[in-house]
Amino acid sequence: MLSVHGRKPAKVFVEPIARVLLRCRVEPNTMTVVSAAAAIIIAVTLIPAGYLVWAAVLTGLFSAFDMVDGTMARLRGGGTRFGATLDASCDRITDGALFAAITWWLIYSYAAPRPLVAASLGVLVLSQVISYIKARGEASGMAMVGGLIERPERLIIALGGLGLQGLGVAYAIDVTIWLLLIGSAFTVWQRFRIAASSPLATSSIAAPEGA
Repeated sequence: MLSVHGRKPAKVFVEPIARVLLRCRVEPNTMTVVSAAAAIIIAVTLIPAGYLVWAAVLTGLFSAFDMVDGTMARLRGGGTRFGATLDASCDRITDGALFAAITWWLIYSYAAPRPLVAASLGVLVLSQVISYIKARGEASGMAMVGGLIERPERLIIALGGLGLQGLGVAYAIDVTIWLLLIGSAFTVWQRFRIAASSPLATSSIAAPEGA
């Protein structure tokens, strides 16, 4: 939802940053890689070490730069196909690192019960599936707009729960993981419904090469 409705309010803050970076001759693809690498390093080092509040704040900060690279590309007159592929791939790696780090912390520091660990792994998998359905549908020419738990909502809920747990709010991470699991499963169903209802859903496609 926020990926559709949240970009216009964020534009006020993101555009000035993007313009400054372009004046400094920073490439959008460089910004993509740097922000993703920083978010990954923060997640896999701070979360397992138990610095949950710092992990939530810093991961959120660098994840917010996900909007900057796209804005930079737009201000330059448009992005490239490689840039879009790089951006989407970095998002998937960043999400995977975040939920892998959370799962690690649940197992080794939180002594989480097995159902909660399984739910966390489920969120990790579903977060990738949600994005894949959209990417595959758009590659087939279908409009794949919307969904209850898209990447912005997923990050806000996950990092919010992580930060609250770090501040001492009991069971904040438990509630967060189960909320994300249910919401993500629903979003997968939503995305399949969007694809199935597309005018192109029943269009024939060529057989893969070598078939």
